[in-house]
Amino acid sequence: MKPITKVALSAGLAAGLLATGASAQLAGHNVILVHGFQQEDLSNPPANLQEVKAAGADYWRTFWLSRSEARIDWPSNGRIEGSIAQQAYNQIRSISQQGLCNNFCVLVSHSTGDLVTRYILENQARWLRADGLQPLKILTALDFSGAGGGTELADLAVSVAYNDSWYLAPVKAAVELFTGIDPEPGKLGVVNDLQTNAARNLAVSPNSIPRIRLVAGGSSYGGVTKPFIAGTDDGVVPTHSACGATTAEGVDSCISNLSLAGKYSSQDGPDGLYYNHYPVLMNEGVSHSGVLGSETGNISVPVVNNTTLNGFRVDFASRTYNRRAWWQWWGSGDRYIEVPGSDQTDMSSLVYNTLNN
Repeated sequence: MKPITKVALSAGLAAGLLATGASAQLAGHNVILVHGFQQEDLSNPPANLQEVKAAGADYWRTFWLSRSEARIDWPSNGRIEGSIAQQAYNQIRSISQQGLCNNFCVLVSHSTGDLVTRYILENQARWLRADGLQPLKILTALDFSGAGGGTELADLAVSVAYNDSWYLAPVKAAVELFTGIDPEPGKLGVVNDLQTNAARNLAVSPNSIPRIRLVAGGSSYGGVTKPFIAGTDDGVVPTHSACGATTAEGVDSCISNLSLAGKYSSQDGPDGLYYNHYPVLMNEGVSHSGVLGSETGNISVPVVNNTTLNGFRVDFASRTYNRRAWWQWWGSGDRYIEVPGSDQTDMSSLVYNTLNN
């Protein structure tokens, strides 16, 4: 089959990588960051907001920190409907007072930040109006490896905290890699909210803000955690969560006819996606943390593409091609799709340079 090619990415990517003085905007809109789970908060709880903010800055330093106008930082030893919501609101209030979202903002979240963002989007307008302030105008949210649907690792962490039997040693080893501590009741903080049932019952009302999903499928922690997560995963977050699937059943991909590697073939995909959730890119090779700019050499695959979501243009280059395995001596081989040149850069740079046009 003849390849179908959009404008090549290589020139644009090179220009983006060579640019000096990064902008704190994306497509003309201020960027607000919402970080993910920080296991250090469980072993060494932050003493104050200053420590939370310092950790939040370090979290994004690889790529997004210099491209953001503000952050919503939160303590992982807290609960979303408790101290996390309170500290988040204090920062949301400041963002509103500064008018940073008067021309609409783009939220960028990672991992558990997806769940925190969902809670913020459901409540921020009510919170701010109650204080006589202008609600934040949010154009869209980019969710890297989103854990809004929870993770089975959190289910196991809570179970191990209450049952430390010797035969659970392999499970405990995986849980300790995920949490960074020997799990104990009352010391798991936001991990409680990341249990699959808990996450899927928190702030689930339909929301008008599009959630652009950026899905990883690589390994973390040397692959130790993968056997304990349903379906494909990135070593921390299952694909069902990252895609925005309405159920916590294990799936192979965000779509039933395309693998995370870009091969057109039958896949065990979600029965449905949450309202306004759009899996835009999948990447079989990149790890859970690697999506934030630290890993190259992995092919990204476009899913929902060539569309406009709430005025925000999603337009990744794409290339389809056929490839035969070494043992296939006949036929045209299997059909694939990719974002050309995506293995030459990291996933965050790819997303930023494409959507910033």
